[in-house]
Amino acid sequence: MTATFRPTNNLTLPVGWHRLSATWQGGEEVIQQSLPHTQLAPAWQLLLLGDGSPTRHLQLLTGEPTEVDVIDMSLIGMDLDGAPELIKAVPGPRLRRQVWLRTASGQRLAYATSWWEASHVDEYLQNRSLPIWASLARLRTELYRDVQGIYYGDSDALQSGFDETGPFWGRHYLFWHHGQPLTLIYEVFSPYLTKYLGPTQLSSINAEV
Repeated sequence: MTATFRPTNNLTLPVGWHRLSATWQGGEEVIQQSLPHTQLAPAWQLLLLGDGSPTRHLQLLTGEPTEVDVIDMSLIGMDLDGAPELIKAVPGPRLRRQVWLRTASGQRLAYATSWWEASHVDEYLQNRSLPIWASLARLRTELYRDVQGIYYGDSDALQSGFDETGPFWGRHYLFWHHGQPLTLIYEVFSPYLTKYLGPTQLSSINAEV
């Protein structure tokens, strides 16, 4: 399949993506052990640390289809783009995609940036208006979601985009397909989800119950 996006020699990097200014972060070891419930409540740990589809989880929580607003599809070549170190696992030249995940009625629930090998992105994102999970599910693509980092921090852009006050919880992970890294994804979730999941942290009393 011929890709729509082709790298050029006179590449100009686009406007950046929205990374959290983290006041706390953890790596794979923290993720495997889980966090104290006084730091991150159990329901939120299922969302952030689990290897299931966040798109599907959001749909189950809200009772509405999860839809995507694509806000950026930019070639970045071999630039590391300020991304997590794992971007090096994704073959280049690369393409960066940024989206809002929202309910069908318009409530933004999450923000995501993903990095793809530019020459193969059309193969996996044939319908760019679909969430990644829905696109890959249509192709019956077998995937392994390898969560590698978790963040707690602020972002003025995300505060404005969510219309919610931070700090926010986020994470990054690799999608593996046939033993090879397919895409790196960085996600941040809106505090609006406390409506469904409860508070992000439990008090010390509740955590002991």
